[in-house]
Amino acid sequence: MNTKNRLFRQIFSLLTILFLGAIIWGAFAIETKKVVNKDVSISQITQEIKDGKIEKIVVEGNKITAITKTKENLISYKEASQGLKDYGINPNDVPVEIKNPESGQIWGTLISVALPFLLLIGFLLFITRQARGGNNQAMSFGKTAARVYGGEQKITFNDVAGLKHAKQELIEIVEFLKNPAKFKALGAEIPRGVLLFGPAGVGKTLLAKAVAGEAGVPFLTLSASEFVEMFVGVGASRVRDLFAKAKRVSPTVIFIDELDAVGRQRGTGLGGSHDEREQTLNQILVEMDGFDTDTNVIVLAATNRPDVLDPALMRPGRFDRKVTLDLPDRLEREQILQIHSRNKPMADNVKLDEIAKATPGLSGADLRNVVNEAAILAARNNKKKIEQIDLRNSIDKLLLGPERTSFVLQGKEREIVAYHEAGHAIVGHALPELDPIHKVSIVSRGMALGFTQSLPSEDRRLIPQSKFEQEIIMLLGGRAAEKLVFGEVTTGASNDLERATTIARNMVTIFGMSKLGPIKLGEREEMIFLGRDFSHKNNSEKTSSEIDQQIQEIIKSAWEKAQTILKKEMEILKEMSVKLLEKETLEDLELTKLLEKVST
Repeated sequence: MNTKNRLFRQIFSLLTILFLGAIIWGAFAIETKKVVNKDVSISQITQEIKDGKIEKIVVEGNKITAITKTKENLISYKEASQGLKDYGINPNDVPVEIKNPESGQIWGTLISVALPFLLLIGFLLFITRQARGGNNQAMSFGKTAARVYGGEQKITFNDVAGLKHAKQELIEIVEFLKNPAKFKALGAEIPRGVLLFGPAGVGKTLLAKAVAGEAGVPFLTLSASEFVEMFVGVGASRVRDLFAKAKRVSPTVIFIDELDAVGRQRGTGLGGSHDEREQTLNQILVEMDGFDTDTNVIVLAATNRPDVLDPALMRPGRFDRKVTLDLPDRLEREQILQIHSRNKPMADNVKLDEIAKATPGLSGADLRNVVNEAAILAARNNKKKIEQIDLRNSIDKLLLGPERTSFVLQGKEREIVAYHEAGHAIVGHALPELDPIHKVSIVSRGMALGFTQSLPSEDRRLIPQSKFEQEIIMLLGGRAAEKLVFGEVTTGASNDLERATTIARNMVTIFGMSKLGPIKLGEREEMIFLGRDFSHKNNSEKTSSEIDQQIQEIIKSAWEKAQTILKKEMEILKEMSVKLLEKETLEDLELTKLLEKVST
């Protein structure tokens, strides 16, 4: 269809150009004739021939054109019944050329009559095609935008590291599609839907691609936002068309990404049941488990907000399986790094287990970014292979931001930052529950003027109260160092104070780690409208006051302990700050030797 339209436009453009060219040529020809032609009597032409001034005679019907030797055209007309000899013009005295006037007139008539009609017909055809195209778009407005997945690089479960539990759930779905008789022999029914939920970047969409690569059946994929339009009923129409399309080629897998775009709980907005999003959700509910359903269509969906989904969507019969995807542990991070680095040249000194150890809390997407940033850094430095230092620098860039080479602290400010970071490192090393200090730097990255980095020896799922308390003490260590050395504090600890207050508030309100007892406080009733959160707290004013008091006590106690530790380690604090001012970054063996002097 596009090729035909393109050809039609080319022909139409060519005809337009020819028409304009004909008009310009005609105007030019007329103008030219006005300049060189001169009307005279036929007797004058006869006299000019006798005088030898005429070079050639051109006869065109009744028109006689005498071309003089000075290249002037003398034009006259004779009677139709008379010849040249009748006017005293002897063909032996001057060359005579006879032209047929009918051929020029015929072509001129054809062009002048036919060309406007051709242009009119072309214009009508163009308008008709445009109207037909608009009609087709209008008719397809309620059609689904789902695409049949079939990438050139086929992804399988072997390309997905970790996520053993999630893969096992989906492997069963794939096996059912490939060998349904095995399950039906025992009366088992295929799940109607599988919901994948977890933090952003853990691999929900990647798992869906692996299912598409393994299933061997049509795999329709689209985003939930593609259902909803500004016109009422379009979303529901697209849902009906999606499932109708899936049933025609069943068994089929439908993958809906970001399900929360249409699957949010009904009745929370001001649109009521007439809200377009709710109509779309109602249609999804009916298609998944209504009167007219097909067991050979499986719906696979992904979201990172399962808490906002409608209860009717979450019940068995619609989404029978709910698969939780967690952030990868240390072993899984190493496997993910191996997958993302297998097509990249790695130096012999690269140790992915150390990189996995240095990246707790990062998702699979984050780890992919770490390897990619390392490759970019290596290429920038004209290296042939990615080295360990590139991977470590890429981690710092991802967590803290790019190094600000143009921003250099000078004088006293640089000294304050050195003491601040040394304070963090010494306090963190002195506290037993905290992770080992890995790197201390006063190089500015992102919004941070410096940073102290610690690496966990193992991944923790359960965090004791003592670790929370010691984390707050370490966060206040930088501010305490400023106070002890310079006698005042600066704004450099603003982020430390924010993080310390957040930890203290969670200890009191969520984890029950305060004198208020094992109770969860500060629950909120959520009502979101026009992008604003109009939530309000359920606890009383007295309880809120007690929460604030407990937070203050935790922070105050941590502040005093941080100062106590640093007062005993003032010599090491000064030595480390001098080293930082000299080298800017301390790590590995040099940092270890300094911290070994700290009493624990």
